[in-house]
Amino acid sequence: MIYFCYFLIGLLGVRLLVAIVNYISFSYLPKVVSIASTPSISILIPARNEEENIGTLLEQLSTLNYGVLEIIVCNDHSEDNTVSIVKQWATRNPSIKLIHGQQLPKGWLGKNYACHQLSQVATGDILLYLDADVSVKSDLLERSISHFQKHELHLLSIFPKQVMLSFGEKISVPLMNWILLSLLPLSLIRKSKMEAFSAANGQFMMFNSVTYKAIWPHEKCKSHQVEDIAIMRWFKKNNLAVDTRLGDNDISCRMYVALDDAIEGFTKNIFQFFGNSVVTTIAFGIITTAAPFILYFYMGLEWVIAYLLGIVSIRIFVSLASQQSVLQNVLFALPQHLVFLGIIIKGLINNQRKKLLWKGRNILQDY
Repeated sequence: MIYFCYFLIGLLGVRLLVAIVNYISFSYLPKVVSIASTPSISILIPARNEEENIGTLLEQLSTLNYGVLEIIVCNDHSEDNTVSIVKQWATRNPSIKLIHGQQLPKGWLGKNYACHQLSQVATGDILLYLDADVSVKSDLLERSISHFQKHELHLLSIFPKQVMLSFGEKISVPLMNWILLSLLPLSLIRKSKMEAFSAANGQFMMFNSVTYKAIWPHEKCKSHQVEDIAIMRWFKKNNLAVDTRLGDNDISCRMYVALDDAIEGFTKNIFQFFGNSVVTTIAFGIITTAAPFILYFYMGLEWVIAYLLGIVSIRIFVSLASQQSVLQNVLFALPQHLVFLGIIIKGLINNQRKKLLWKGRNILQDY
């Protein structure tokens, strides 16, 4: 059992090292902008029941000072005022266009099909997919294009800086970066060809249009619940240059407004965070929960204290890299972990029942 204790300590040490590396590597888009050419951009927004967000995003996009820019929204069978809001903005800004999603074909998930339809009408050299709940600022496009061109990328993804207002958000939303930034050195996404080093966020996905339309990645991943990671892995498998960055003040997002929404959202992603392995996910949950107790019984209080300091250190470096409140994430570490375990349990239940409703659709149905 003593060797297992060493394993627990070693795993914590590796996770702490990864968190430190992600912090010191400053994994954001460079501030210095150098654009070799100014490609035309199609900003593509799949929207289903987004009346609370879509107007704000279109207003922000309308203020961007960029050369050739088209903004296309796909109404994915919305049942609220999404369409009327988009039409209002289209009258103010001729760059904004609205298309209506067709009936969902068998074998497709809703967002994937909406993204595919958007790509079919887009004319830009660059295709940029944004979720309707994202907020952007003026320098985002230039910084993204500069980085895209410098590294001759075919796909660039960004994890937006998360806005958290309610208590429910504060004990759930930080889990995404807590997992990502303590297990995956972001620099290896671009530098390594291994598919294991893959992470992406569908809230911001930038593609080379020629590459996209030669592959049609949303069609290839049409039934994937977490299509962003699946697409990233496919690109890496085919030796296409990719990268993933962290967002700063130029791109932010309030993903969820309550704990229940966050749990539902993360439940559909949780196993993908661990390579789509249920066993690995469960093992990580058990290990991170039981480790302090195991160390106490077999190695004593001193090791438990050292282990807990390591846990706190991981939270600190992940928070710093994510531009989140360090104090908040340290104080809420226990409720965040309990929510994490709850998400795993709910994910297992949903998989057993093959039912997970997301925006009115069952995304776990058999295809």
